[in-house]
Amino acid sequence: MKWIIRLIGVVLLIVVVAVGSLFLLPADRIARIAADQLRNLTGRDVKITGDVGITFWPVLGVSADGLEVGNASWAKDGAMLSAANAAIGVDAWSLIRGEIKITNIDAQSPTIRLEHRKDGRASWQFTDGGGAAQIEATPAAPASTPRPLTIQRLNITDATLIYDAEGADLVRYEGVDLSLDWPERAGDAVINAALRPAGERVAVQADISRFDQFLNGDVRPMAARLDTKGGGFTLNGRAGLNGSVAGDLVVKSPDTARFLASLGAGTVALPQGLGRSADVRLQLTLTPDRRLALREMTADLGGNTLRGAADITLNGIPNINAQLTTGVLNLAGLAGSGDATGAAATSAQAGWSTSRIDASGLAGFNGEIALRAEGVELGRLTLGPTRVLLRNDNARMVAELREINAYGGVVSGEFVVNNRSGLSVGGTLAARGIQMQPMLDQAAGLSRFKGTGDADLSFLGAGQSIDAIMRSLSGNGAVNVGRGSIEGIDLDALMGNFDVKGGTTVFDSLAATFTMNQGVLNNDDLVMLLPNFTATGIGKVGIGAQTIDYTVTPKALRVNKDRGLAIPVRIVGPWASPQIKPDLQAAIDLNFAAEKAKAQQKLEDKLQEELGVTREDGQSVEDAVKDRVEDKLKRELFKIFD
Repeated sequence: MKWIIRLIGVVLLIVVVAVGSLFLLPADRIARIAADQLRNLTGRDVKITGDVGITFWPVLGVSADGLEVGNASWAKDGAMLSAANAAIGVDAWSLIRGEIKITNIDAQSPTIRLEHRKDGRASWQFTDGGGAAQIEATPAAPASTPRPLTIQRLNITDATLIYDAEGADLVRYEGVDLSLDWPERAGDAVINAALRPAGERVAVQADISRFDQFLNGDVRPMAARLDTKGGGFTLNGRAGLNGSVAGDLVVKSPDTARFLASLGAGTVALPQGLGRSADVRLQLTLTPDRRLALREMTADLGGNTLRGAADITLNGIPNINAQLTTGVLNLAGLAGSGDATGAAATSAQAGWSTSRIDASGLAGFNGEIALRAEGVELGRLTLGPTRVLLRNDNARMVAELREINAYGGVVSGEFVVNNRSGLSVGGTLAARGIQMQPMLDQAAGLSRFKGTGDADLSFLGAGQSIDAIMRSLSGNGAVNVGRGSIEGIDLDALMGNFDVKGGTTVFDSLAATFTMNQGVLNNDDLVMLLPNFTATGIGKVGIGAQTIDYTVTPKALRVNKDRGLAIPVRIVGPWASPQIKPDLQAAIDLNFAAEKAKAQQKLEDKLQEELGVTREDGQSVEDAVKDRVEDKLKRELFKIFD
């Protein structure tokens, strides 16, 4: 029994001596050993500067007034990590065995600089992911059995994170908290981070399998999530230190504007149905040179659901090449209103929308997007099956209309939205076989005109609202319509009793050209053929003000001794309720000019015969009579003084 007690005493003595020897090690010696091991781990120059102290509880370690981890040799700015206050803890029992096992590294308010180049180089890729570490008794006595270094916990608080990606704007985050939990070298690691790009906290968590292999450059299984008050995403897949990522991505955001603002994207106004809320699921692949491939994508954008694939280059302004399909695409939100219900019915009373159109999103990307939709709702206009190629370059988007089925016909051409220096829209459109009544009813609340025809239009408008654009429209066009009708006016009845109230005019064809300037359409060559007469038209249509001042002149072909009878009809007022009335004075001037002149001559002859009045050249009959009366009065007055 005594020998057992003695044996225990010897063991305790050895332990006391070993631990006591640790206490006798100078702090700067432990700090230098720790720096050497970090240098072995990272392959970077590591410096511990300033005053160095030693701690014994709760862990053995050193604290220093300065810690610096060097950057890659090709990096252009400073150290990768520099901290004015840092602490490094080591495992005492490992230290007794001659190993360095770092239990924790704490850094207060450090600056972390990360750089990434287009060729795939990243400053966080270390030249040596696992070094050999052993305490040396003397500088000349190397360890006989090198053992790998582990870091169980890394904790960084209130850091400044600087990310410099070649070709992109410099990103700088302050107040970043970062932690790494890596209990076993051959085990998994958990990384947690908290960032505040715009004041609100953004939480990030990543679970990485076999973190040691990840540090060595291998691509390892990973699960990551990001959460903000506006939404977040999860990613399950694989990732590597070189920036390669692949996996299933799910993005959910009930408030996308707040979500993007939390990430530092600023204020982004998203129309209803085009991302104001989002539920996106896809397969993602990101390469080290920042090429992003999206496959099997389904994106519910708060009313519109898009499916397809995209390839995106993330060097600088994203360049997108995408192919998307959807059902009926609702774009009413682009007009500044999230609800298109009743828009056509109230357009004439309310005028065009004055809500500001935010087209800033056009500056956020370049590239081409091919879109195929079963239909498109534009608020006031409804399109059928549609194929469009969108090409965007420096905030100027050109929509190549490859196939648009609308109102029984087909529309082709191109539509341009330019937001480089203020918003403007323009284009050249050709419509064939279009049913006019439903189109005009939805576009402008005009339901009186029916017919199927062709139209060509070239236009340009500028402004930050639909109202401003409509009031600035310029351009030209032409319309040709086959057999149709105009409700609310019966030109046949007009020829009989001058009554234009009610009824319907049926015509065989209609043709006109027009010009537009400052939101006013001018036409002076309308020709409409009817069974018994023809009609011409001239006037103005206020597209911006939604008014009309137009005169239609029908002419009966087989009356008035075959000279025809023309009865001008003036249409004037707002689109919703214009006044329609015959212009009788103009009718007399047009149809009875000869008879009027003959009657005038007879009157003059009779006055001259009865009163002895002779009208001088350029003098009216009334003036001639007045002069005759004045002369007679003068003669009578002079007789008084005789």
